[in-house]
Amino acid sequence: MAISKEKKGEIYKKLSDNLKKAQSVVFVNFHGLGVGETTNLRRKLKEDKVNYVVAKKTLIKKALEAIKHKGEMPQLDGEVALAYSNDDLTAPARGVYDFLKIYKNKLAILGGVFEGKYMNMAEMTEIASIPSMLILRGQFVNLINSPLQGLVIALDKIAEKKS
Repeated sequence: MAISKEKKGEIYKKLSDNLKKAQSVVFVNFHGLGVGETTNLRRKLKEDKVNYVVAKKTLIKKALEAIKHKGEMPQLDGEVALAYSNDDLTAPARGVYDFLKIYKNKLAILGGVFEGKYMNMAEMTEIASIPSMLILRGQFVNLINSPLQGLVIALDKIAEKKS
């Protein structure tokens, strides 16, 4: 069904405004994804403060060209959606990647924009494997705690032998 010129203008304006504010964007091919599965994806992404938008490729390309990111835009094949976040750099890629594991043949990462540069599929998949900030902080605390915990255990064993 054809979209009127006014409606396309509204969609373009909204897209370009959102993409200018976004810290990172993931280009998603969702061919074959059902309505229920898409609803689950949107719900999960929304929990992580990630927006998921489906638009015409020509409008997406125009909005991205106006922003002028570094590098070359990846090829946008098939049905394309955008997952983007204003808060967390890695949340869009992580969220889509989690669903990619579940719906292998129905969902694909085509590339994205990360820190103002276009990234290809492999680079965005690598970014998706970065844990969230909360998990990274927990790992850091565990790393600092580990030697101290070993020392306490050793001192406890020495105290047990002496008693």
